[in-house]
Amino acid sequence: MGEKKLGRQVRESLRRAVGEKAYFDSEAERFLYSYDTSSRKVLPDAVVRAENAGQIAALMAVATRHGIPVTPRGGGSGTTGGSVPVDGGVVLVMSGMNRILSVDMDNLVARAEPGVITGDFHRAVEAKGLFYPPDPASAAFCTLGGNLAECAGGPRAVKYGVTRDYVLGLEAVLPTGEHIRTGVQTAKGVVGYDLTRLIVGSEGTLAVITAMTLKLLPLPESVKTLTVVFDHMARAAETVSEIIRQGLIPRTIEYMDQAAIACAETRMPGELPVDAGAMLIIEVDGKKAEALAMAEDVALLCHRMGAREVKVAATAEEAARLWAARKAISPALFRYGPHKINEDIVVPRSKIPDVVEKIRELKEKTRLMMVSFGHAGDGNIHFNIMLDKKDASALRRARWAVGELFRFTLAMGGTLSGEHGVGLSKQAYFDMEIGPEEKALMLRLKKAFDPAGILNPHKIF
Repeated sequence: MGEKKLGRQVRESLRRAVGEKAYFDSEAERFLYSYDTSSRKVLPDAVVRAENAGQIAALMAVATRHGIPVTPRGGGSGTTGGSVPVDGGVVLVMSGMNRILSVDMDNLVARAEPGVITGDFHRAVEAKGLFYPPDPASAAFCTLGGNLAECAGGPRAVKYGVTRDYVLGLEAVLPTGEHIRTGVQTAKGVVGYDLTRLIVGSEGTLAVITAMTLKLLPLPESVKTLTVVFDHMARAAETVSEIIRQGLIPRTIEYMDQAAIACAETRMPGELPVDAGAMLIIEVDGKKAEALAMAEDVALLCHRMGAREVKVAATAEEAARLWAARKAISPALFRYGPHKINEDIVVPRSKIPDVVEKIRELKEKTRLMMVSFGHAGDGNIHFNIMLDKKDASALRRARWAVGELFRFTLAMGGTLSGEHGVGLSKQAYFDMEIGPEEKALMLRLKKAFDPAGILNPHKIF
């Protein structure tokens, strides 16, 4: 690891293909792109900082000819090792392709390059009175291209859906170097196979996205943010199902267990109920009267379900601080241990109380620190085990607990990942959910797109 494997002639071919200013192979540059937010780290043999699709096509043609692995990389915020160059080769850094190409106010679409920071895109379209709903917790530093590769979600998915629901079309480069265009720039389009949806969520294994056409919505006129406090986690989980059952569709329903509340409280000292069993963050939007009425309906329902406190944020600034605290949970978890095992299961909303009970049982059986929070409105639970991985007994118990939770999730009609993808970390569990025929079909698709097997190899399968 860390020793250059590319011969001089191959390195010169890469330099000529992408240009001297885009090619790097110093140890410092290689180290910068050797890891993501998972615990895995592998040095690439070279780094290419792309500036245009022509460079990428030239790179891919050389890579396929010489059998050089290429790993695309956005903001490096993935949690499953998806951008870790496990076979060395070239890391293709997309952050330099960061232009918002156009915003069409008449047709409610935008075109953008993959290196645009998601939060920057939010602000740019909102300044024009428009709205791009997908909002991953890492929006301040993740990229649109990475969001598409993983089909990112976020809190607003309960009402507005996930990334794939807003991607109308793509421009991309295949591993063999060909440029392709997929999809449409219109609200409808059913000519041929839906290659756009196939590429979105493929974790950078089928093609390198170089531009995208995204659907936008009008910006909601008003947003109301509520915090709802419960003494018991099970009651909070039951409330989530009851809100939807009553026909109320907030744009977010986030939940935190007691340990997660304590982590969020580090960003709002003295302002969050660290003694509570659970807390919900519920957001509603729409016209002013509509949002106000729904906030009142949700508050009444939560009181009926046994909430000990329901509070509406008085200002947009207060709501923003609350969301900043929510997004700070994941890094703050390390107060409970030096290492984290992080999973993002999804179950039908009605099964959330069952999963909460299962997590409680696993915590008792393993005597490990477990923290859960996430997007309760769509059943997406972020389950974390905090431990010292040098403790062999703790690591063994943690792995057993993950397997148990995965089996339970599938039995409940759920899935092993709602946002983070498979990458490297969930490979061992892939066959629990995907059957042999379906897996074989996926592998044939991979071969069709990438005959040499050089694009983000050894991910997913």
